[in-house]
Amino acid sequence: MQISTPLQRLISSGSKFDGTENVIERRTILPEKGLPNTLALLAEGRRLAKDWRLQAGSFAKEAGCSCEADYKRRAIAGGRVMQHAQIGYRDLAKSSRAWREIYEICADEGVTIDRYGVCLDWAMGLPRDQRKQIALGTGLILEDVEDFVRLADQAPVAPHFGDFVMGFPAAVENTQAALCAGASSIGNLGQYFTFRLPGWDDEIATTQATITAIALAAAQPVEVLIHSNLDDGFAALFADLASSLGAVLIEKHIVEDLLGARLSHCWGHHFTDPVRRLAFHLALVQVSDTPGTMIYGNTMSYRGGDGENYASLASYLLVDIFGQRLAPSGHAINPTPVRENDRIPEIDEIIEAQLFGARLIEHAQGYEALLDAGAAQAMAERIVIAGRQFFDNVMQGLAEAGIDTNDAVEILLAIRRVGGKRLEETFGTGRPEPQSPRGREPVVQSPLVEELEHLAAVRMERVGKTDRENFHRAKPRIMIATSDVHEHGKLAIEQVMRGLGVDTIDGGVSIDAQDLARAALKAKAQAILVSTYNGIALDYFRDLKSSLAERGSVIPVLIGGRINQIPSGSNTSLPVDVTGELEAEGAIVCREIEDAIPALLDVLGYEQ
Repeated sequence: MQISTPLQRLISSGSKFDGTENVIERRTILPEKGLPNTLALLAEGRRLAKDWRLQAGSFAKEAGCSCEADYKRRAIAGGRVMQHAQIGYRDLAKSSRAWREIYEICADEGVTIDRYGVCLDWAMGLPRDQRKQIALGTGLILEDVEDFVRLADQAPVAPHFGDFVMGFPAAVENTQAALCAGASSIGNLGQYFTFRLPGWDDEIATTQATITAIALAAAQPVEVLIHSNLDDGFAALFADLASSLGAVLIEKHIVEDLLGARLSHCWGHHFTDPVRRLAFHLALVQVSDTPGTMIYGNTMSYRGGDGENYASLASYLLVDIFGQRLAPSGHAINPTPVRENDRIPEIDEIIEAQLFGARLIEHAQGYEALLDAGAAQAMAERIVIAGRQFFDNVMQGLAEAGIDTNDAVEILLAIRRVGGKRLEETFGTGRPEPQSPRGREPVVQSPLVEELEHLAAVRMERVGKTDRENFHRAKPRIMIATSDVHEHGKLAIEQVMRGLGVDTIDGGVSIDAQDLARAALKAKAQAILVSTYNGIALDYFRDLKSSLAERGSVIPVLIGGRINQIPSGSNTSLPVDVTGELEAEGAIVCREIEDAIPALLDVLGYEQ
């Protein structure tokens, strides 16, 4: 393929990797004297496959297919757009009821729900005998194989176990259970690269389990899709969509070339711009012939009331429907309930969103004649060309650093330890530009970068002139961290704080409370800002407060994000707001980023 002139300028102006930028060395990335043998792990996976086989659950029996990949290909041939719904209440009984009711009520309305994603709790990532060692989140706990099977047999819908299976210490036992439940789509490999379970730091064991589990899936007599959500993986914070497509190629190399399985990707959380959303879809189908899992909902656009959020729902669904008709890939659309950003949606809200999505599919008939996809197609070409270059850059750069890129253990560990930001800084294809994210001008800028910049700008506008002046004068040292793996809130806070002249200290992502306390004291932080996500706010603050007290410190702690907690001892309740409890115990609760400004000035004793 001939490189277009604008892209040729981007690639030929010093951004193509030539080895001089290589700051990655094997001795710092893989310092271990001996690493697990990949061939032995593959052999173990194949051995396990003799006893653990994909079972024909209610979905396969009703659909008359051997696996979900075949079902998807049949839907593609029939020109049908599939639908995905997400389930995962902490209570297994409620999850089972949701599995039945969503399918049955939608079926009564003539709507087919093709697949369910299951929101497992992060504790499921640990081996079964160790799950009580960490605080539970808001997701579902399946105690044994029978729980997996009972859940999936509630209705003939393809089960997708997409979180906290692949990429975690319990990958093998959870994959075994998922296969028994008839799941032929199992993930989430993307989480291997970025997620960390509280209290667990054994990356070698995690890598061994992941490779063995993928080998187990690859050895099945029918096709089992290894699912990877790009928005959860090392591509999540890329500034360039070309790098994100390069991540697809890197993961395909690992899963398909080295481990013999089939890889299927999900994406979409951060794609608000319709042209780039469609362009990335068109680029993805050029580099992968495996049926996709689903295109996730753009929940970043859910920032208003129900009526406003329905407009956002329609906006991204129309693009996804159009994309499946223009270039069918087997990805199911995901009508995300409009209350998703506030709390875990109830069953009736999931049903309402699915019926909305089905009706939109009907109304979208004929829209193709009104739309010109030329801009998206041209953008897709640029993404593909530069994405392939990024893949080549990474492969060459890692090899020159001493990493065996044809050994799954080495390349998995190397990418996990280097991290997405550094990979893009070192191997990105955009023209060098010091003022741009990752120091490069993106070939096609990630919508997420624009979203974060816009969010920070809006928050900055709400800060009063006097507060700005006081912050610039004081320049306090503030440590910013997250209690879990959701980093976007932290990035927005950092951007606002830097704009105010704050000396920001990176406290880490998904950092244990004890480690955060230790790091804050070592860095001489004057305050700690914690972004939390869902269901653990109170427990995390208590642990952090206790850890600081043990070290004789009373550093002020500000906490924002999802200020909720599942009630102690509850297996059925949804998270409840714990603002009052947090404030009673000494936390400074910030509902919005700008709320932290006067609060910090107050606790640090600066004149307002």
